[in-house]
Amino acid sequence: MTRVRLALFVTLAVVLAAICVRLGFWQVSRLHQRQARNALVRSRLDSAEVDVAGLPSDSTARFRRVRVTGTPDYEHQLIWPARVHNGSPGVNFLTPYRIPGRDSAVLVDRGWIYAPDGATVEADRWRDTATTLAGFVELYPDQKGATFSSRPQVISRLSYDVVAKSLPYPISHRYVAMIGDSVMAPDRIARLTLPPLDEGPHFSYAIQWFSFALVALIGAGYVVSRSR
Repeated sequence: MTRVRLALFVTLAVVLAAICVRLGFWQVSRLHQRQARNALVRSRLDSAEVDVAGLPSDSTARFRRVRVTGTPDYEHQLIWPARVHNGSPGVNFLTPYRIPGRDSAVLVDRGWIYAPDGATVEADRWRDTATTLAGFVELYPDQKGATFSSRPQVISRLSYDVVAKSLPYPISHRYVAMIGDSVMAPDRIARLTLPPLDEGPHFSYAIQWFSFALVALIGAGYVVSRSR
């Protein structure tokens, strides 16, 4: 190998190693962000349960443990199709709860029911009799969406816009995920579970990028030693 080619090879190896190191530290930064988020979510989930009507209206209410006391409005209940639970297709029930003394309602995701086509269920069969339930606060994942023209109570995406347009009264800008027994059963709704607080793959990705950088540098050193 000529000196020019050797210098070019070593330069490329060093540049590659530098890029890999940068990506490794980026994954470390993502890990720290994930850990900070998990700590925040955990502190909110561990906080005392409060009435949903007493929470602030901003994003600081997300993941707070709440109770909802009100009257379920099953006539305006929405169906969230194509939900998967333990690999099985089904739907989630999105039920507005009218809060006493307020002109607005809170949407409650009451959980999942099996549906072979991921959309069709006998909704009247799955009504809850309790007027008080427990859960945690969530934000609407999408801003826009629509209902299907042939089935106006089936939404294409869970969004505030589509929910607000489907109801004859104001709805809160956040909804409540009802928690409880999430085991699949033919005679009851599988409730939701608390959000997972794992650290994701960032640490292993960081190790991989640092390893790639080390391989590039060792390879360059080996080539240089062989060319002498």
